Amino acid sequence: MGAWQPLPDGLPPEVRHFVELLRQLKDGTGLSLASLGARTAYSKSSWQRYLNAVQPPPRQAVAALCQVAGLTGADAERHVVRWELAVEAWPRPAPANPGEAYEDDPTVPWWERLDEPEPARPAGRLLLLAVLLLLALLLAVVGGAMAFG
Repeated sequence: MGAWQPLPDGLPPEVRHFVELLRQLKDGTGLSLASLGARTAYSKSSWQRYLNAVQPPPRQAVAALCQVAGLTGADAERHVVRWELAVEAWPRPAPANPGEAYEDDPTVPWWERLDEPEPARPAGRLLLLAVLLLLALLLAVVGGAMAFG
């Protein structure tokens, strides 16, 4: 609950306001970052990134903090709405290749990434090993059936 480091210059007002609200909410719990991490599914280092505006928190992290702080109903929903506004304005690092989307966006839930096609993977040794094991199993079954009648 000590002093927070200053937020980065040039941070959009929606992001600054949201992070300051999260800091107040966290401070109101009386928990250290390590204790907050233990009571939520997010580590101490994740909370450091979220509360220092290095990375936007996932929606579920905001909900978890609200729950730990004892916020329910409309009070918790207000924080989620502020999260939505902040995420829209959050500065994102430039993608490696221009024209591509930023892949490691922590604000995109895993279930929304299911629609994205997976990159083609070479069949490689794993497939060959699986086929050889299947053949060995088949030979063992046929051999066993012939031996034991």
